[in-house]
Amino acid sequence: MGAMVSRFRGSFAFFCYFINTLFWVTPILIVSIFKLIPLAVTRKACTYFLDFCASAWISVNGAVENTLHPIKLTVEGDAQLSTKEWYMVIANHQSWVDILILQRVLNRKIPFLKFFLKQELIFVPVLGLAWWALDFPFMRRYSTAQLKRNPKLRGKDIEITRRACAKFKSKPVSVMNFVEGTRFHPSKHSKQNSPFNHLLKPKAGGMAFALSAMGEHINKLVNISIYYPGKVPSYWEYISGQVDEVRVHIEVSNIGEELRGDYIKDRQFKIQFQQELNLIWQEKDRVLAQLAQAENIQEEA
Repeated sequence: MGAMVSRFRGSFAFFCYFINTLFWVTPILIVSIFKLIPLAVTRKACTYFLDFCASAWISVNGAVENTLHPIKLTVEGDAQLSTKEWYMVIANHQSWVDILILQRVLNRKIPFLKFFLKQELIFVPVLGLAWWALDFPFMRRYSTAQLKRNPKLRGKDIEITRRACAKFKSKPVSVMNFVEGTRFHPSKHSKQNSPFNHLLKPKAGGMAFALSAMGEHINKLVNISIYYPGKVPSYWEYISGQVDEVRVHIEVSNIGEELRGDYIKDRQFKIQFQQELNLIWQEKDRVLAQLAQAENIQEEA
């Protein structure tokens, strides 16, 4: 009986998310056409309207979640947030559920989150066009083999990042980057020989390029650690009500000069940036260990 209820709940929640997506994607795609008009005023007005629609989209998703599969969401940390600031947001990555949690925690508290996405995701039906309309940065990474075959491709991914981020200078924005580059899995952790207990090694390039492209506009770093008591859930487990609690730790800090520089041409800065990011990751690993320890104490009690 419990399995049937869970299956029905998940199916109905998915249906509600689907209808809500179609409802909001429609005006987003229509208005995005007007962004093609080469007038700064028109583009700025469209951008504000599109971000409003996206925030409303997330708010309705939150209402669906609270109604059909509510969870206990524990948020801790010292976070002074504002919708009028430019933010770089980083987080550990374990599941597609991470995105839903981040949107729920940060929606309307900071400017709408713009995620770095793989180039291939632009072909996802409906959503791909919506992400393009909302100016999500689409990234294309070239393998070592591709660069050897065609050296002209070297640095092209960086230029794509800079062009994407240049759009964010006229309006406050939150640029989201999963710096691990992929979702955590024990096999990936072992293959990497990661020095962290709960994390994969961070990849500094994307974050460094974004900060360089945005210049002084982005001056705050929002560092988020997500912990799932018990086990990391799949998307289906989440929407079907099989997740009871999620714990989130938020830390906001200023972005200092140690994180600003030329990541490509300045080798000393590149080494320094990687060291600074590793220090952030060491602290994140410690926070996740504390959250896991708190869970163990709670279970024993």
